[in-house]
Amino acid sequence: MICIPYLRNTEFLKNIHISATERIDIDRDLNRDCMHCKRKLRHPFVHIFLLIWCGHILISGLSIFIWVHCCVLFDLTVQIPLVYAGDVGLPGSNGSANLCMQGTLDPAKVKGKIVLCDRGISARASKGMVVKEAGGTGMILANAQMNGEELIADSHVLPATLVGYEAGVVIKNYITRSANTNPPTASIIFSGTVLGVRPAPVMAAFSSRGPNPANPEILKPDITAPGVNILAAWTSKIGPTELPGDDRVVEFNIMSGTSMSCPHVTGLSALVKAAHPSWSPAAVKSALMTTAFNIDNTGSLLLDGSDSNMSTPFSFGSGHVDPVKALDPGLVYDLHTQDYVDFLCGLNYSDTWLALFTKGHYNCSRETKTPGNLNYPSLSFVYNQDGNTSRYSSTITRVVTNVGRGESTYSVSATPPPGVAMEIEPTTLSFTRLYERKAYRVTCKTSSKRMGPGESDSTFGSLVWSDGMHNVHSPIVFTWQNNLL
Repeated sequence: MICIPYLRNTEFLKNIHISATERIDIDRDLNRDCMHCKRKLRHPFVHIFLLIWCGHILISGLSIFIWVHCCVLFDLTVQIPLVYAGDVGLPGSNGSANLCMQGTLDPAKVKGKIVLCDRGISARASKGMVVKEAGGTGMILANAQMNGEELIADSHVLPATLVGYEAGVVIKNYITRSANTNPPTASIIFSGTVLGVRPAPVMAAFSSRGPNPANPEILKPDITAPGVNILAAWTSKIGPTELPGDDRVVEFNIMSGTSMSCPHVTGLSALVKAAHPSWSPAAVKSALMTTAFNIDNTGSLLLDGSDSNMSTPFSFGSGHVDPVKALDPGLVYDLHTQDYVDFLCGLNYSDTWLALFTKGHYNCSRETKTPGNLNYPSLSFVYNQDGNTSRYSSTITRVVTNVGRGESTYSVSATPPPGVAMEIEPTTLSFTRLYERKAYRVTCKTSSKRMGPGESDSTFGSLVWSDGMHNVHSPIVFTWQNNLL
């Protein structure tokens, strides 16, 4: 929490690393808010106890956030001078001081102050190191507009917190208004763990986005998984920030990125494979994709952390992984070696290149499928406008394998976007045994779109096969592109 005169915002990032035995009841009793802590700290016993507790933590070498936590408790009533990094840069910083880049801050103007830094260019934790080396006592890191309101935890080397873009604007305005009349001040305190956050989950602003530049007929990304503020075990061989000079030793650390979401999906894939040892990698992947969800805990489509707008399959793919439903998907889209070879042929791979994959001669001269006909759990229709055609029609074929109940009948429901007519044949799939395969075709008709050379436009729909127990979901993307230059 940041305590700033005229500004009380409890939605700022909170970070703390502390063992269960060290946490005790002090978090509950002493960290409700500034006034509550102020009352508690008046008691002499509390002062003595905190002094001993802080000393233990400092000796143990645990995360700096514990040090921040306990030491701030002594000074909850003290407002520390607050400055904007862009106003305290060294001569010759060339306007980059606001980003708290190495060698840009003036120690004479930073010493003993909390510094507001703008996010961007350099690593978040490294900005705190720059502030610390310049003599600063704390840092507020403000999101750029592209980062929106997304809050990412970091193991900073000094008391620090991250605020969203809008809060950052408010704080900067406060600093500007107060500069000449009432010098701006602030304090950073730990306000406890927040549960039941809504909306959740939210697409990370840094998450990789579609469309697929290599082949737009295959929708990417495939899926999304937890990857923001993940608490996990950490090596003792390197400090939690991985920065030179950070020699802290911690057993756990908070990380964000693909390096966190990928292990989640890998672990879930292993669980599905353990439950179904005979399934191919493609079947496991299909199970994860077709059972994923794209609705948050408020009942709305997942929000995009970058702009707080509704996200699309270009950000979440098929959706957020569901570990339980993935174990029983009902139907899967399986793939075999020949499917991949046909896909490469559809991409116009030469016989020479194909030989590298097939370990022998392979001729693509026979009739092959287009890349979009790869038996993938998602569908993508691409309309290449050449300026001579006003209406387009294309068909994609898919094959599903029954892995649910032996006897079952699935009915289809489709949600095409405006301006697209969709026909599915057949509309029901009846199975009499496990691992029986059935094919279906999706034909979409649409009109051309007005766009300039090199431009493209995409809209989205969905298709669901259901037997009343399983809902096998596939996202669909429609892309119009003008390849004329």
